[in-house]
Amino acid sequence: MMNRKTIILLLVLLLTGAVSYAQETAKSSLQQKAETEAEAGKTASARSLYMRAFHDYAGKGQLQQGVPCGIQAATYLYTDGSYKEAFELLRDIDQTIMADKNLTDAQKSALRYQTSRERMKMYMRMHRSANAGEQLGIMEGYARAAVDDDVTADLLYNKTIYSYAVGKTAQGNALFKEMAEKMMAGKAYDKVEDAYQAVINAGRNSGSSSMVDQAYKNYIAWKDSASAMKHADEVALLKGQIDEGKAAIDERDQKLSSRQAFIVTLLVALGVLCGVLVLGTLVLLRYIRLTHKQKKAIRQADENNALKAKFISNMSAQLAPTLQQLDSHVPAVKALQDFSSHIQMLSDIDLSAGKKLELEEVQIQPLCEELVESVRTMAKPGVALTADVSKTSVPLYVPYVRHILGHLLENAAVYTPEGGHISLSFKKRSPHKFQFLVQNTGEAIPEEKREDIFKPFLEVRDLTKGDGLGLPICRQMATRMDGSLEVDPEFTRGVRFVLNLEA
Repeated sequence: MMNRKTIILLLVLLLTGAVSYAQETAKSSLQQKAETEAEAGKTASARSLYMRAFHDYAGKGQLQQGVPCGIQAATYLYTDGSYKEAFELLRDIDQTIMADKNLTDAQKSALRYQTSRERMKMYMRMHRSANAGEQLGIMEGYARAAVDDDVTADLLYNKTIYSYAVGKTAQGNALFKEMAEKMMAGKAYDKVEDAYQAVINAGRNSGSSSMVDQAYKNYIAWKDSASAMKHADEVALLKGQIDEGKAAIDERDQKLSSRQAFIVTLLVALGVLCGVLVLGTLVLLRYIRLTHKQKKAIRQADENNALKAKFISNMSAQLAPTLQQLDSHVPAVKALQDFSSHIQMLSDIDLSAGKKLELEEVQIQPLCEELVESVRTMAKPGVALTADVSKTSVPLYVPYVRHILGHLLENAAVYTPEGGHISLSFKKRSPHKFQFLVQNTGEAIPEEKREDIFKPFLEVRDLTKGDGLGLPICRQMATRMDGSLEVDPEFTRGVRFVLNLEA
């Protein structure tokens, strides 16, 4: 299950996304004021507010909302006869669109399609059909680049208007037919009617009686065919509803006939389920009883291990004063003293289980360099010792980490031949996971012995040649820190030990 922090983070992200979406889609106060002024017939004030709204949106990087405001301001300009100022404003809008690095090429094309469409309207109003045709060609290029169905549909509509306006009635009829068929295919009868009305109004506004006459004739013809199609659709819909009703009745009959069989089957299944529940209850009770016994055995084993560790620790502590009185220069005595110390160390680690280790923030570089220098005198002639560690700090239980790395480096010094190389490195695997790597050139550890080296008391040994407890103690310490100590199986140029820890 998600913890409380994760849930809060998800809620914050959702709220942030909702606020961002609302900011992108809501109208600014300037645009709302402009629309209010326009509705009141105050075109000069509305034009000024639309221009301010455009610049405000552009400053916020919201050109999808800003460009229509700028175009509306341009419309007011040329409606009042200020064509030059309108062209300049549209040019400024285009430059703003191209300078926006957050828009994709398709989005820029869709926006510039709008400014080119407004230029076409201006040229049509100025009766400069050639210039309007040039703008229509530019609009086609932008529509292809925009890859937007709405832009494509709008282009088809404007090509229709232009064809009628310049007297290309046949071409206008063909284009309008194409546009109407696309809308009719989607049963958008209302949109087709709106398109006809828009063409008729465009003819009236431009003073083209032929355009109005042709559009009206086409509209009347379409109206008759649309009525027939609507009637056919209604009949088909009614027929479909009747078929659905019949299918529902048939389905209900099938359900009624199968319900009795289902009830019988359910009763049989219920009887079987009751038997299974009884059997499951018996099995569960037996499992609970066995689990209770296992828990008791585990608890007893833990208590026995604790007693063993305590006994060994006490025995080692009692032997220590006597061993210290012996001559440590004698190899056998020194080996016995080291063995007693290692036994004591293993027991202390076992007895500390369950206690929290106090971590401290440690600079890694000086610690590693100090450990490498401590074994330099132990290395054979010509052996290079390096510490590949960055300047960083991590929380560590220093006594255990220092012991583990020191022991691994001492072993490396013993087993690395002359002219070899020993290195200690540190790597961060994630914000809370990191590892120390101690590697040396020389003979590799056989695969079958890589786990045995971490097991204590695996064989009877001559203590003067080592008690074999060094690496088991290191692994026990690593485990106590919730980490791990392993031999890297992929390293083939010698031996590499990897100490994995978590902060």
